[in-house]
Amino acid sequence: MKTVILAGGFGTRISEESIYKPKPMVEIGGKPILWHIMKQYSAYGFNEFVICAGYKQHVIKEWFANYFLYNSDVRFNYSDGKGTMTVLKQHAEPWEVTVVDTGLNTMTGGRIGRIKDIVGDEPFFLTYGDGVSDVDLKRELEFHRAHKKYVTVTAYNAGQRFGILDIDDSGEIMDFREKTKGDGNMINVGFMICESAIFDYIDDDTSVLEKDTLQRIADDRQLMAYKHEGFWQCMDNIREKEMLEKMWSSGEAPWKIWKD
Repeated sequence: MKTVILAGGFGTRISEESIYKPKPMVEIGGKPILWHIMKQYSAYGFNEFVICAGYKQHVIKEWFANYFLYNSDVRFNYSDGKGTMTVLKQHAEPWEVTVVDTGLNTMTGGRIGRIKDIVGDEPFFLTYGDGVSDVDLKRELEFHRAHKKYVTVTAYNAGQRFGILDIDDSGEIMDFREKTKGDGNMINVGFMICESAIFDYIDDDTSVLEKDTLQRIADDRQLMAYKHEGFWQCMDNIREKEMLEKMWSSGEAPWKIWKD
């Protein structure tokens, strides 16, 4: 089962870093937050990734092109006048990674539409490239398969900065909308599971996942919420990056569910 990661935005709210690289490549503990997200999925045995790149997409491609070399012990021998490299020990991941340039100005829904042929007719995970969590992906997948609807989003009790989910007692999402003054604070934090039917709700590059695609799916009563009560944190700005960095360096990063 493939995992699609949205990694093409400009990251303007963290411009101190994103002027040089895409936001998913901003590092926590010496590794891009994209790597942290992928490690979580990999810990559950999901090792096929499709990266929807856009802004400075070459940075993502170059990082993966060099990943094996940077994470292996190697011996360089120039004594024969030719120069050979021997891999002594490799520390790379069992990943298959497809990086797709989905356009510079393409909206989030449009980026998903562009990888339709790569994903095919199978269900897939979908998440944002700027948030980490300890959500139980296996349990969420069981929940998704049980309700048999088109899309499951992970709902989390956070602040008032994001769009609001109206959820009934069964977990069905009745409305997917912008927050109002009197709202509660259950939000979509990504870590979604989608059936291929989602592609029928994406018109073109201007489709916005949150405002267009998911709202239309909710209107058709095909959107469900998997409620997560553990840890989640996005990295929208330098303050949040520093907070995540502090958690990681302390050895108490809640999203680190994998073993070294």
